[in-house]
Amino acid sequence: MTIFANVEIIDEVLEGLANTSLLEWAGVLIGTGYLILIALKNRFGWFFAMVSTAIYIYLCYISQLYIESCLQVFYFVMAIYGWITWNKGSSEERLIIRWPIKYHLLNIVASSIVTVALGYIMVIWTDQENPYLDAFSTVFSLVATYMVTQKVLENWIYWIVIDATLISLYSSRGLYLTGFHYLIYTIIAIFAFISWIRIYKAQKIESHIHRT
Repeated sequence: MTIFANVEIIDEVLEGLANTSLLEWAGVLIGTGYLILIALKNRFGWFFAMVSTAIYIYLCYISQLYIESCLQVFYFVMAIYGWITWNKGSSEERLIIRWPIKYHLLNIVASSIVTVALGYIMVIWTDQENPYLDAFSTVFSLVATYMVTQKVLENWIYWIVIDATLISLYSSRGLYLTGFHYLIYTIIAIFAFISWIRIYKAQKIESHIHRT
């Protein structure tokens, strides 16, 4: 790729950002607030999630990302579920847990099969853009979202991979701000994973002290 091609790509991205709608800006800012609050184990993050996902249901639909639009509907429902679940006790009382390896292996195998099948269906029956990439991010996000509501530590590993994928997906549809937004999501997810590891280890130490 020549330097001129690189300049053209940069110009295209900058033009896309300049033409970003206020609705997309709102979705990005509110969505970022959601992730930061969830990383801090603050239940109000789920309220931010409800608003952000409502915006992206519309944005994804008009961008011909139909699977992603349906995923946002799922996110909205899970945001309500997360709000209810996290309200059952204080942040300190909701302990972080880990899933055994067999759970992850089962999820990866099953989700991969569903991803290929869903991607193929979208190729045959719709004008879906990037069907397999969209199917991948959608299918794996389903379990990852549920893992967040249950405070499963490994959810952040899933989100790091999913968010990195979504950078390409949204940018390919001209939603450059949202693509950049998912770059920020990826970085936040990395730091959240590190933070939750520390909290989990502290829980284990405290639990051991109480037992002794």
